Amino acid sequence: MNKSELIEVVAKEAELTKAAAERALSAMIGAIVKTVSKGDSVTLVGFGSFKSAKRAARNGKNPKTGATIKIAATTVPKFSAGATFKAAVAGKKAAKKK
Repeated sequence: MNKSELIEVVAKEAELTKAAAERALSAMIGAIVKTVSKGDSVTLVGFGSFKSAKRAARNGKNPKTGATIKIAATTVPKFSAGATFKAAVAGKKAAKKK
């Protein structure tokens, strides 16, 4: 599913126009990107968490020449799926909390 297909589904499910669904989806994505880029996390209970993670500098290997190269440290986005999402993908019902 690509972005335009997702917009169609959201518009249908939420009974919105495609334009309104596109604005809502773009606003949500923008808010997540802005928050994670500042170093904060976004948690959508049951769906998952978006956060940033630091990746240390390391040595790599050029696959074409076999030469060792240095890969700089960087910060990357990370997504961790929530229990409900994991259960849905696995085809199981989510366990209820006690």
